[in-house]
Amino acid sequence: MTADWEWDETLFAGSAAYYRRGRLPYAPGLAEVLGAALGLDGCGRLVDVGCGPGTLALLLVELFGEVVGVDPDCGMIAEAERAAAAQGVSGKARWVRARAEELPRGLGTFTVAAFAQSFHWMDRDLVATTVRGMLRPGGALVHVSDLKSRTPTAEGLPHPVVPDAAVGDLVRRYLGEVRRAGAGTLRHGTPGGEAAVLLRAGFVGPERHVVPGGRVLERSEDDVVAGVFSMSFSAPHLFGARRDAFEAELRGVLRTVSPSGLFSARQPGTEVCVWRAGRPD
Repeated sequence: MTADWEWDETLFAGSAAYYRRGRLPYAPGLAEVLGAALGLDGCGRLVDVGCGPGTLALLLVELFGEVVGVDPDCGMIAEAERAAAAQGVSGKARWVRARAEELPRGLGTFTVAAFAQSFHWMDRDLVATTVRGMLRPGGALVHVSDLKSRTPTAEGLPHPVVPDAAVGDLVRRYLGEVRRAGAGTLRHGTPGGEAAVLLRAGFVGPERHVVPGGRVLERSEDDVVAGVFSMSFSAPHLFGARRDAFEAELRGVLRTVSPSGLFSARQPGTEVCVWRAGRPD
């Protein structure tokens, strides 16, 4: 992924149980926008690469005849299985523990391949080329991400916003100034420039769609703590024996800002970039 970092299986170790509660949801209407953009009729197949706890795959499940989620973290796969059962769609959902670099794994061909804020963790050139070969004629790769917004303010909100700067300072005090990622560090952050990677792999595009957010969400103190532990750079295992001490200090920071334990957040918009597979070489 980067010259000074190598993936290892502890990247999200212990985070799966916090992920669904801690992460803000995608903007409402995402499934409808994607369904219209791709002409989905409920009969195709979706592979969600780096699926985490199945958040995107289960949001889109009614657009396909089958969804297949692929993720290397056993906790994420277990959470996805539980969520599919709770949603009553286990018969349409399959979960495979594997790295994206291990594809195609005999999974067959797909109408759509989705990457929801996961592509940057992979050997992107290898994965893009492999996934292109897994798409049916006319298939598409979809890259989904939150729209980056300005630093939130509490103006017009019923509760304070999460003190992200103070939380970040606390994480760095415990884990160091350089961003942690699994057993290693990401001194230069995760890579961008996915467009160039996808063009090299033979994809055509992108067609960009923006699903607006803006809805005010109420977040509890527990939700915010879950959000911190859902991140790779503050995954629970990174704190070792100091995990409980970190959480106690984190809750202290949050209560200083909001004694009620309630916070407000504006739901981010969602950006969808659709890349067509193009003609095979």
